[in-house]
Amino acid sequence: MTPPSATIVALATAPAAGAVGILRLSGPAALEVGRALAPGVPEVPTPRHAYLATFVDASGGVLDEGLFLYFRAPQSFTGEDVVELQAHGSPRLLRLLLARTLEDARVRPALPGEFTRRAFLNGRIDLTRAEAVADLVAADSEAAVRAAAAGLSGALAERIRALEEPLRALHADLEGVLNFPDEAEGADEDAGPRVATLRSEAEALRAEVGRGRLVRQGARVALYGPVNAGKSTLFNRLVGEERALVDAEPGTTRDALEARVEWDGLGVTLYDTAGLREAPGRVEALGIARTRDLLAAVDLAVLVLPPEASGEEASSWVREAGATPVFVVTGKCDVAPVSAPWESVPGFPAHEEREASLPFPGPRAASATSVSFAGPGAASGTSLPSHGRPRVSGLTGEGVEGLRTSVLGRLWGGGTPSAVALVSERHADALRRTAEALGRAEEASRVSTLEVLSGEVGLALEALGEVSGTSVSDALLDTLFQRFCIGK
Repeated sequence: MTPPSATIVALATAPAAGAVGILRLSGPAALEVGRALAPGVPEVPTPRHAYLATFVDASGGVLDEGLFLYFRAPQSFTGEDVVELQAHGSPRLLRLLLARTLEDARVRPALPGEFTRRAFLNGRIDLTRAEAVADLVAADSEAAVRAAAAGLSGALAERIRALEEPLRALHADLEGVLNFPDEAEGADEDAGPRVATLRSEAEALRAEVGRGRLVRQGARVALYGPVNAGKSTLFNRLVGEERALVDAEPGTTRDALEARVEWDGLGVTLYDTAGLREAPGRVEALGIARTRDLLAAVDLAVLVLPPEASGEEASSWVREAGATPVFVVTGKCDVAPVSAPWESVPGFPAHEEREASLPFPGPRAASATSVSFAGPGAASGTSLPSHGRPRVSGLTGEGVEGLRTSVLGRLWGGGTPSAVALVSERHADALRRTAEALGRAEEASRVSTLEVLSGEVGLALEALGEVSGTSVSDALLDTLFQRFCIGK
């Protein structure tokens, strides 16, 4: 990154026609350069005051009329002098204004995420808030928007601070005893219990990484099972439009179809897959191969069985999902009365409940209907003790709302998606190293020296600092801010 004394400029709005386009400058020359484009603005403008201004070219010719806003350092987003020109959203006009600012040798184009990076470097926000900016820009569901907004307001930062501050205090006490044993005598007496508490808190925060991924990326759910079981009709009903072709002829679906929906604010990508059967045609066989690949990649597989399916067939279809959790429903309940011939077959006991291994912990969702559920790699399904397996009809809509509620329960467990702390994979890795170092520190408090204990606590503090930004390298910052858009 070039020295922060340079003044940077970028368009803060998308390069497309719109009602308003914003040009943003940040740095020591921002006000002077901005006033060159809007000479009618006072030499010392009132901060945070919107001036109606005429924007001109180098010869003084009028380009547009819009708003001029000045944010004086350090009371600005970046902590530097910031100027925003709000013009009409003509891409050509905005490029002219941008080119005009770059005629000044003190100004250069901003790098991706450089405005937010300067805000972090100048202490205006911590690293969790900086990352929440990118999450908010990229959010494509209500849950993602609300969770990112919570992160931007400091929800995750507060939890990290609640772990980092006592960890730093513990490290200071230990170092004090090592370096000034007379003055700090006894400060290490309760080190073991303090370390154990901090380790537990780090593990609890790390456990939210699965939920954070679901909020960021959305959940993936595949409908699969034998041919002509009603998967495509159910897919269309869940999506709310006719996306998949439906026909009585088996094997209509030859490839995986996908559609994005939003359920209770959580983004969900649904897949309608080719039905599984022996001796398919060549093209259908390719679709079946793709179904098997997809089943290995989704968060939850919904097995749709026809009413006449046998227990052996059901067991075989559950095994097709491999390690992916399976949710079993009986489709086409509008066609024929549902009997469950596999309920008396070994492997599908009527009164046995087996806890499945979900991608992350969460309580089972309450439902008025019971469900069939098989855990990862299960050789058979199980029947949860209730009033019968869920029956659904994509044609009439019977049972569809219950299915949607149950699927959300399997994916999410309890609570509200928007309430999750957006713990990313990067955060999870840092928290893992924090917890591991604290685990070693806990052991050292019992069997090793104070030097080893303090060293492990110091490693934990360093790893946690990668989340808050108190100990972070330029290389890591480069990686993080490269995913930002230019102008943010």
